[in-house]
Amino acid sequence: MQNQKTDRDRWIILDLVKWATSYFKSHNIENPRASAELLLAHTLKLRRIDLYLQYDQPLEKPELAAFKSFIKRRVNKEPDAYILGVKEFWSMALTVTPDVLIPRPETEFLVEKILETFKSNYGNEPLNILDLGTGSGAITIALASECPANVFFASDKSVRALGIAKKNAMQHVPDRNINFLCGNWLDSFKQPGAQFDIIISNPPYIESGIISGLEPEVCKYEPHTALDGGEDGLDDIRKIIESAHLFLKPGGWLFLEMGFDQQPGVSKIVAAVGRYDHLNFSKDYSGHDRVVEMRKNKG
Repeated sequence: MQNQKTDRDRWIILDLVKWATSYFKSHNIENPRASAELLLAHTLKLRRIDLYLQYDQPLEKPELAAFKSFIKRRVNKEPDAYILGVKEFWSMALTVTPDVLIPRPETEFLVEKILETFKSNYGNEPLNILDLGTGSGAITIALASECPANVFFASDKSVRALGIAKKNAMQHVPDRNINFLCGNWLDSFKQPGAQFDIIISNPPYIESGIISGLEPEVCKYEPHTALDGGEDGLDDIRKIIESAHLFLKPGGWLFLEMGFDQQPGVSKIVAAVGRYDHLNFSKDYSGHDRVVEMRKNKG
């Protein structure tokens, strides 16, 4: 960066946005201008729109040094969300660290499908809802923001992830009834019992063998325990489907996010368990199967 400006001592915002965008393009960074804007706005503690309202503002040396460090991290393919420490989900800025998966738009689609079931099956009836593998708490917090009367239980096997989820809950839904539990899937509960109206999970569903070939932002930085679904990508989905019915009330619902090509495998698992009806697969806005829902048999 030092060689780019020989005719002035200090960089202004607009020039930095242009330079960083070009630099990111040359290093094959996805959405280079958006990334440049996000990182510069974060450096200056501004909104992205403020960069253009204050386009001719020069940076101080400490600000320039901080922005340069962020650029280096991004060029090394570290995700913007981990550099910034936040990711927007359901119009909320959630804290994220490498201890948790970065919330994605596909998971917002999962939240939408769950809310549809709330409205069509339960009305205003308060529910007990369990979120397995809560990570940053994104799903539970989004649902709690929309349906405050419900009682939520959010579990994760990572103590650090639970710490992030608790922080996000305190920031965005401090008055909601959310209980945090440490355990692997349903191991948090010592014995089965029909206690939940809805169980939700965005489990790992990527095949072990392809993780190393994913984008560096994913395979180098995101927690593999939140990605690796075993040889066929269905290990954790299988575990949840095989045991969730033991904890659901009769007529209770199970919702899972899944891989775009996993419908046949999930259908076979559900059929083998034989404890669910109303099996339905929903396509996301890209046209891929993304959410599977099923209801525990009432009989």
